[in-house]
Amino acid sequence: MTSAVPDSDLINDVQYNCDISDARDHGIYSLCTMVLKLRNLYKWETGLQPWEEPESADLLNWIEAKENYWETIADESFRPLSIAGRQFAPLDLEDVNATLNGTLLYGAGFGRSMKTVFFLAEVLQQRTIEGCPVVILGAEQAREMASPFAMVQDGLIILRKQPLRTFLWDQIQEARSSCKVSLRLALKPYGLLQNGGLDQELFKGSLDAIVDQEMDLFLYHEVGEMLQGERISEALRLIVARFPGSVLEFVGRAVKDILADTHPAGPLAYIVREQRPTSLGLYLTFFDSLREKLFPEIRPAGLRFAADGDWRHIEQARRAAWLRNNELAQEIEHCAAMIDREPDNAVVDHFNTRILAPLGLDPAKTA
Repeated sequence: MTSAVPDSDLINDVQYNCDISDARDHGIYSLCTMVLKLRNLYKWETGLQPWEEPESADLLNWIEAKENYWETIADESFRPLSIAGRQFAPLDLEDVNATLNGTLLYGAGFGRSMKTVFFLAEVLQQRTIEGCPVVILGAEQAREMASPFAMVQDGLIILRKQPLRTFLWDQIQEARSSCKVSLRLALKPYGLLQNGGLDQELFKGSLDAIVDQEMDLFLYHEVGEMLQGERISEALRLIVARFPGSVLEFVGRAVKDILADTHPAGPLAYIVREQRPTSLGLYLTFFDSLREKLFPEIRPAGLRFAADGDWRHIEQARRAAWLRNNELAQEIEHCAAMIDREPDNAVVDHFNTRILAPLGLDPAKTA
């Protein structure tokens, strides 16, 4: 495919809307998370590689300037998009992408806590997985600070390679000491472990190959999400609209993610079918404590697999989690159905009693 030639007016319009989104909604993040996201946005703006760290003074000055700029635009409306003399509404995905003729892809939608996500990136490849259309994106022309690297947009699965490169680099650097076994599964076949540790120079040289080899792990998550249907997605949209940034949102999203991961056509089924220990190792390395509550079988199954190489451990864990989280999804759907029919505190009480308590989760500590 020939390289896309971006329209400068379109890039400016999309980036302006990205800036407004950040100005309005950066408060959804904790201070630590916001600094990390701003650091990665700075790297993208300045062309730094994931392993290249900015000078502290440069980054702090840039953040200060960014926050000052946000103050000037936070109350502005999103700008219409200009393409070849025509204007389009910011959420008019179909017409905008029809005009781009497949060389660039424009994205717009809502992410965590209803933060608006915009991006514009070069199309590298189009595929079909399990009957689901997929597009792989390369160089990004405009982005906001959330920059999700995989998503579903209007029935299309999208993977953004630039944010995925950064995610993989950062997550492997920051992996907990308890993830030694899973990291070994993930990295040893790539020849990255030297003298018992990760060889950073080899990792730098292998990062793009690892992204290419492992992107299906993330694509199959989106496949699982698409194929599980709209019921849990619609319930979660209602919950997020009423309780943004709450424990209901975070746990609801986690249940939705586990359902996608354990779907019969999702990433764990793919890992077992294709017998991919590297992908299993990455999956286990990136697994967080909240999802461990929803999927307690997976780490013990991973340890058993590491010991004997029997994929049946992973498949049995997948099936058990799939069944149990479908039951939790039904409770989440019930909570969503209560909205506007019962007081908000009744919805929260039902969620705490039927979902959090059986999981041993404290509402005050789960976020």
